[in-house]
Amino acid sequence: MYDQPLVPTCTSATANNDPVAQTNRALVIVDLQNDFCEGGSLGVDGGTEVARRVSDYMAEHGDEYDLIVASRDYHVEPGGHFSDMPDFQDSWPVHCVVGTTGAAFHPDFTVERLDDVFSKGAYSAAYSAFDAVDDDGCTLEQVLRERGIEAVDLVGLATDYCVRSTALDAVRAGFTARVLTDMAAGVKRDTTAAALDEMATAGVKLVG
Repeated sequence: MYDQPLVPTCTSATANNDPVAQTNRALVIVDLQNDFCEGGSLGVDGGTEVARRVSDYMAEHGDEYDLIVASRDYHVEPGGHFSDMPDFQDSWPVHCVVGTTGAAFHPDFTVERLDDVFSKGAYSAAYSAFDAVDDDGCTLEQVLRERGIEAVDLVGLATDYCVRSTALDAVRAGFTARVLTDMAAGVKRDTTAAALDEMATAGVKLVG
C-alpha cells in the first residue's frame, strides 16, 4: 500500500473543517523499518520490541489521537549519505532503499491504523519526519496544521537520530512535543543520553 516513491506537488490536502477536538494531538511514529530493527543493515537493539509496543499502544490508545502517522526513510540515490566506509555520523551503510525489504515497515508494526505515511531522503540525507512528504506531496507540518493538531507524541527509531531531529523540529514549528521513551530505542547509550538532554532543554517532554 505504501510503496510509491512518487511525491507530486501538494495541491489539495484533506482538511478537517470540523470543530477541533479537545486533545488536538497526533501520534508520529518514526522509521519503524526493517533496516533499523535487529537483522537490518542499521539495526537498533530493541527495535523489534519497539515495533510491538507501538502496535499494542495503538490498539489500546489509538482512539485518543486525532491523527496517527508514520515516517520512513525511503532512499533512491541519497549521494554521500551512503558510503562503503561510513563514519556513522554523516555517512552510513546502504539502508532503506525503495523497493527493498529493508525499506518496508517492520512486520510487527500494525500499519492499518495509520492515517498517512511520510517518506524522506529520496535523493539526500533526511533525519526529521518534518523533511518528509506523503503521497500527495504534502509535508508533515502541512497535514498537522490542516487537521488542527497542536501537540505531537513521538515514538520510534532511533532516539538519538531521527526521533531527536523530529522532536526538535516539532518544537521549532510551534507544536507541543512529547517523546514516549519506552517506545523508542537509540543506537548508542551516550548519544541517546545526549539526545534526551538536548530534547528536554529544547522543551520536549520525556514520558516513560
